[in-house]
Amino acid sequence: MADAPNPIQIQKFLGGMDYPVSKDTILQTAKKEGADERVLDALGRIPDQEYDAPTAISKAVAGNH
Repeated sequence: MADAPNPIQIQKFLGGMDYPVSKDTILQTAKKEGADERVLDALGRIPDQEYDAPTAISKAVAGNH
């Protein structure tokens, strides 16, 4: 498995979202912003729940790599 992208790499594709956001919204935003397969794969593995801040997304990615 490839190394998980770091939080800065992930967050650059998630700017401008209004929180809380769902996993689906996170994935749609990342795709729209041109995220690569590593980022999309990492975001695809986070739990399907609402996220209230960028840090919550980063913690979910870190816990699922």
